[in-house]
Amino acid sequence: MRDAVRSGESQLGGPFDLAVANAGIGIPSFAFEFNVDDAEQMVRVNILGMMYLFDAVIPSMIERRAGRFAGVASLAGHRGLPSSSVYSATKAAMQSFLEASRIELKPLDVGVTIINPGFVATPMTEKNKSMPFLWQAPRAAKYIADGLERGKAVIEFPLPMSILTRTLRFVPRALFDRMTVVYAKRKIDRSKLRR
Repeated sequence: MRDAVRSGESQLGGPFDLAVANAGIGIPSFAFEFNVDDAEQMVRVNILGMMYLFDAVIPSMIERRAGRFAGVASLAGHRGLPSSSVYSATKAAMQSFLEASRIELKPLDVGVTIINPGFVATPMTEKNKSMPFLWQAPRAAKYIADGLERGKAVIEFPLPMSILTRTLRFVPRALFDRMTVVYAKRKIDRSKLRR
């Protein structure tokens, strides 16, 4: 990743002002058929992939006292969601890492943005049978770009799903368990799983 960033800077004639860690993978993960290889792949892509880019661009941003790093996490990182345990965990890890980094880097004039999308129509989500408040990719991209342009610390959408997932963090465990048990049995189109 460091070599790729140096190559990109050379081709562009200067350092990156904005780096967006957007690589991500989501494979349904049910505890009763847990697959550690799938889990490892999600950890490597979602968490370590972001950290490799961070490692490659942040030193230059600190040196210049300028720049912004953004990581595409997910609203799913707000609470552990049945059938998405590993995905939720990786996105929560991203959120925590980016939040702490934002606070540490602010005095150095380097911005950090957490991007938490809900459902966006992409090849990764096509396996899902239902996706409330689904956004099309061009709409999501414009919303993210506008938020980055304004230097927002957190970009979340759609608003109803953001409010719901943030509220769920305060729901007592017993109630949360009863509310979400249906998702542990959710149906997915396994023919559309990408591994």
